[in-house]
Amino acid sequence: MNKTEEFFQIDQLEKERERAGKSYLEFLRIPAMSAGLYTLPAGSADPQKPHQEDEMYYVVRGRARMRVGSEDRMISAGSVILVAAEVEHRFHDIAEELVVLVFFVPAES
Repeated sequence: MNKTEEFFQIDQLEKERERAGKSYLEFLRIPAMSAGLYTLPAGSADPQKPHQEDEMYYVVRGRARMRVGSEDRMISAGSVILVAAEVEHRFHDIAEELVVLVFFVPAES
């Protein structure tokens, strides 16, 4: 996917992600960055592993905890989390369905 100068709506992205049957939907990819919508149901496990790119998360809705390296914090709607490349991180103790915008810089490889 390679889009530029486009507008996106979270509710439309959620429908597209559901139709694809995946927890992650990439909706933007340019060389400098990529972006996606990541959803984890309450009580689920986050299977992700460290990435080669820096990453930023914006929590649209939901409640959980997130561990980044040795730090562990409660997150909820409005939380913004920066994860440096190759740092171990994951969401856990997901109390309410988590819907998160994810931004990779540069684009995820």
